[in-house]
Amino acid sequence: MQRFYNAAKAVRDSFLMLPRGEAARSSAKVLLAVCGAALDIGFRRLRGAVFSVQNYPALYVADLGSAGIALAMALLLRYGFAELSTRPETASVLLWSGAQYIAICAIIFPLSGLYSRNWKYGSISDLLIILRAVLVTSLLLISLLFFSTRLTDMPRTVVPMQSLLLIAFLAAARLSFRAEEIPLARPVFKNGRHKGAGDDHQVPLLLVGAGDAAELYLRALARDSNATHVPVACLDKDADQLGMSLRGVPIAGRVEDFERVVAELEQINKRPRHVVFTEAPANFGETASDELLRSADRLGIAVSRLSQLTELKLAKGDNPYELRSIELTDLLERPQAALDREAIARLVRGRRVLITGAGGSIGSELTAQVAACEPAEIVLVDNSEYNLYAIDMTLTETFPKVSRWSYLCSVRRNQRVEEIFDRHRPELVFHAAALKHVPMVQMNPREGVLTNVIGTMNVANAAKKYGTLAMVQVSTDKVVNSTSVMGATKRLAELYCQALDLHGLETAKGPRFMTVRFGNVLGSSGSLIPLFKRQLARGGPLTVTDPCMTRFFMTIREAVELTLQASAYGFEKQLGQGEIFVLDMGEPVKIVDIARRMIRLAGFTPDQDIEIKIIGCRPGEKLYEELFDESDKRTTSPVPGVLGAVPEPIPLPTLRNAFARLQRDAERGNDSAVISVMRELLPRYEHDADNTEPPAMKKKRGLLQPKSRSKTGAPRRQIYQKSARSGLRNLPKERPRRDSVAGLIEKWEARFA
Repeated sequence: MQRFYNAAKAVRDSFLMLPRGEAARSSAKVLLAVCGAALDIGFRRLRGAVFSVQNYPALYVADLGSAGIALAMALLLRYGFAELSTRPETASVLLWSGAQYIAICAIIFPLSGLYSRNWKYGSISDLLIILRAVLVTSLLLISLLFFSTRLTDMPRTVVPMQSLLLIAFLAAARLSFRAEEIPLARPVFKNGRHKGAGDDHQVPLLLVGAGDAAELYLRALARDSNATHVPVACLDKDADQLGMSLRGVPIAGRVEDFERVVAELEQINKRPRHVVFTEAPANFGETASDELLRSADRLGIAVSRLSQLTELKLAKGDNPYELRSIELTDLLERPQAALDREAIARLVRGRRVLITGAGGSIGSELTAQVAACEPAEIVLVDNSEYNLYAIDMTLTETFPKVSRWSYLCSVRRNQRVEEIFDRHRPELVFHAAALKHVPMVQMNPREGVLTNVIGTMNVANAAKKYGTLAMVQVSTDKVVNSTSVMGATKRLAELYCQALDLHGLETAKGPRFMTVRFGNVLGSSGSLIPLFKRQLARGGPLTVTDPCMTRFFMTIREAVELTLQASAYGFEKQLGQGEIFVLDMGEPVKIVDIARRMIRLAGFTPDQDIEIKIIGCRPGEKLYEELFDESDKRTTSPVPGVLGAVPEPIPLPTLRNAFARLQRDAERGNDSAVISVMRELLPRYEHDADNTEPPAMKKKRGLLQPKSRSKTGAPRRQIYQKSARSGLRNLPKERPRRDSVAGLIEKWEARFA
């Protein structure tokens, strides 16, 4: 470039020596600037082409070899083996022509852009680059041979055949970059691990739509070695593609065939747990889409829709841990239970319903599902002003025609509870108000007794006094062989409702008192999932009490629906009196597995991107929970997903006397007396008096902490120290873009100024 600059400067000086006017000198400077810019662009293009070969050196050598092989094969196809053996001069022609052609390709291929693209993402449009490169090299070869030999030794049909062969060779070489997406090659590129619906960490998907969006989604899944979803079938709106497959996924039917396809997949152990619309549901017809949504809801299958690639989201700060949406159903390693909604509707329709704890996680879902069954009125009772306001506004927006009443009330206040019951005379009562956090109740036993025991007694007595038809109490699996105050208080509440139910059986009058027992609920307030989400949003670590700790899990929706269904069957006398209805939640799941699964669903890698830290058990916690006590008598149930348990009953007078003592001791603040009374009623209850303080956080390093981490456990990220007022000036400088033609001309004009 310096030589060119010196030469141009000499030409400039010679122009200035000519006796011309100012306009002539200005035109000369512009002409020189344009010539300099053109040469500069050409030099940059040539330099970029040469350097692009560094991206694919092996491919460059293979392409040049393919050019020589294509020419040799074209000559062989033109003459054949027999004739070629009688023409010894053909070998020299091949060597001379092949050397010329390889030299041409060595220059033209880089200039054509064959090595400046990422061929892993090549498409049909990139095939035009190959065609252009082969066309240019073939024309140059013909021109060179014509001027040197007049094509006397080279048949004119050889060059077209050689061009077709070379196009095939070049395309095949670039296709190898996408071999990872070929089904037969996929296990090799996935370290021998072929993904399937039977994998414990995979969520089976049923795709609705077999168009471009579905193909793009399947292609992305094939490239993602950490994908947590695996498609098992597709549904389409037309019957034209039935029996075909889309990137290895069978198109099993139309949208109207949803239930049939799910049944067939269930027979081969590939029942989908998630339905994904790859297009807007309206594209498949409103009737068909609505029916599919209703069927999925009835079968307990989650439904979602793919985000469009053209949808833009605002960047939220510099937090790289902004979470992807996580479906709670994806955290369950089992499908949700199917329901008998008609039985639920028969229970609720046209009746007055009272719900305690209506603003809580379980209570709000109960309220929404009860409102959907057209009750005569709903009475909402909650001790939290905000929760009560939130559920009242939700009902106003979603079920404006349902009559409702909202009361701020603590179930501890017997007089206030009876006042509400006397005013509304509810026919159905769902008692969900409770203190549920094990460590909190463990440190405050008197509060747990007053809410969970005395509060339940107040609601149950009011239901009996004011003519309620049935009361349903929401319980927990922590009552079984309990080591916590919370579990013991809920066990006493179960026993009281059981005693009232058996008393009604003996007297042949009075309401039914039913208890539904289930385990941990995914997504409830203050529970495991919201905690993990907050920790993920901060970049970790996710805190797990013990790597061996297991729990039973179900979603809020599934828990409430099974509660309503069990209540409906119990109200219709299909379930025995005095029974505890235990929801079947499948096999217990390790907490650490839930943590790893959430990290994967959020798009990160466990123990590499996000740490899992073991902190030790909290007060009152057990390593595992159980559904049945040793003394429980297990019974069969006609309700799918519901089991029966009959605990050893305690006489109603005994419970009332003990509860009176509990209330007196709790109101006096005598925790030791409260624990003593609970031990009298529950001989198996083991209370650790020394374990009422929160455990100190362990200072040791968490399990499998990834490398290159900061002291907080989050991966290190770059921090820019200047204030926001300085804007983008503090960011690292980006690599400058290539100058435009106008910029180059301006630069050369400045040089010749």
